[in-house]
Amino acid sequence: SSAVLEAIENVIEDVLKTLAQKKAPVLTLSNRSNWRNIEFKDSVGLQMVSHCTTKQIRSDCPRSAPKFALILKMLSIIYKMVQSNTYATKRDIYYSDTLLFGSQSVVDNIITDISCMLKIPRRSLHILSTSKGFVAGDLSYTEADGTKVNCTCSATVFTVPSNVQGIKNLISHAKFMLIVEKDATFQRLLDDDFCNKMSPCIMITGRGVPDLNTRLLVRKLWDSFQIPIFTLMDADPHGIEIMCIYKYGSVSMSFEAHHLTVPSIKWLGLLPSDLKRLNIRRDALIPFTKQDQNKLASIQKRPYITCQPMWKKELDIMEASKLKAEIQVLTSLSSDYLSRVYLPNKLQFGGWL
Repeated sequence: SSAVLEAIENVIEDVLKTLAQKKAPVLTLSNRSNWRNIEFKDSVGLQMVSHCTTKQIRSDCPRSAPKFALILKMLSIIYKMVQSNTYATKRDIYYSDTLLFGSQSVVDNIITDISCMLKIPRRSLHILSTSKGFVAGDLSYTEADGTKVNCTCSATVFTVPSNVQGIKNLISHAKFMLIVEKDATFQRLLDDDFCNKMSPCIMITGRGVPDLNTRLLVRKLWDSFQIPIFTLMDADPHGIEIMCIYKYGSVSMSFEAHHLTVPSIKWLGLLPSDLKRLNIRRDALIPFTKQDQNKLASIQKRPYITCQPMWKKELDIMEASKLKAEIQVLTSLSSDYLSRVYLPNKLQFGGWL
């Protein structure tokens, strides 16, 4: 807490010193969305370089002055919360003054900018976000407020905690962890009692692009149990992008890569090569859109693809066919093919990349 307060005080002190010199104060932020500021390390993923390019938020420029003011306002909110040891969600902050902030995305961006500027994780700023991810399977833990959570009991789904940093007493006998891209597939596997039938496992879904809490939980479980982690994604560029976020991180959060990425994650399915191997009917596949082509081209240029030759082969298969498939395509073989045949075979015979 004292480090957070001191970091904010330093920013405000600089603003006051500049004003005392009759100059316009300026805030300097790292360019979070620029690939030139990112380096790839296979042990960490995408991380921000130490000397990255910056942008200035000036108080005397009509275009950036509103953002300058909002950053100071947010620093004041964070300072009070850290001082009083209280927490708020990003949503709470937005609704505390909707006219001032304008939209939830403005609040989200400013919080991430501040986290990057101060070099302090968002959790330490006393800002929580409502989790959208789910967890189930062989896992129990105690939440920060003392609530005991036991996912092992039944096919019950639990929301990923909003304070992942605060969870303790993690217990699991899981042999592996399965990250599922979509909620529908996650629910289907639960209905088929997959967590118990195969061998004890933990299942997690970020329900699409994972939020920060889901990524933090995957990392925390990896640190705690060191068990294999597999991903089950659609065989399309969007699914591959989501898997890469779990494994290597995202450009915008590269300054926090060490807490968020798990480079040992394996791609279990659905692989583009599986579609041919399983004789999936061509009319069950979906033609690429222009957006799919652009996304695939962008992924193929990423630094981590060069160290994954097997992944590159799969991307080439997808590019050549210009066809994609959702995991649900396996129901064209039989309704429970995914949980009864596909996953057990993959896990038993090592069909992952």
